[in-house]
Amino acid sequence: MTRKNCRSTGWRWFKFNLVGGMGVAVQLLFLTALKAGFGLEYLFAAALAVEGAVIHNFLWHERFTWADRAGRGYSRFLIFNLTTGLFSVAGNVVLMTILVGLAHLNYLLANGITIAACSVLNFVVSDGFVFTEPEAGSQSR
Repeated sequence: MTRKNCRSTGWRWFKFNLVGGMGVAVQLLFLTALKAGFGLEYLFAAALAVEGAVIHNFLWHERFTWADRAGRGYSRFLIFNLTTGLFSVAGNVVLMTILVGLAHLNYLLANGITIAACSVLNFVVSDGFVFTEPEAGSQSR
């Protein structure tokens, strides 16, 4: 990896985390509203909150983090949801079960821990798979 590529990846990692920070706020607001406001069970509320953050993050990543990489329309959103979205929801539910259900941590603290744990994997998948340039000759939909 060249020095320019390292700098570019570092800047993209910074932007990814900036968007992720906003996504954390979205997720925690949804989680609090769904759990405390509507009385939903914490795992169901967490899964819905994660999906809200996934949609938020996709929109920002498409237009900010990876704005230099041409989009593929709705297929990119589907791929994002089926990869990083699925990793986030599954990781969140599994870790929340362990941290809240077994370790008896507060659900908001446990949610913050799960977000951090899933972050690196989501960046790698997003950068290397979801937000890649379309292959030459393929059409954007």
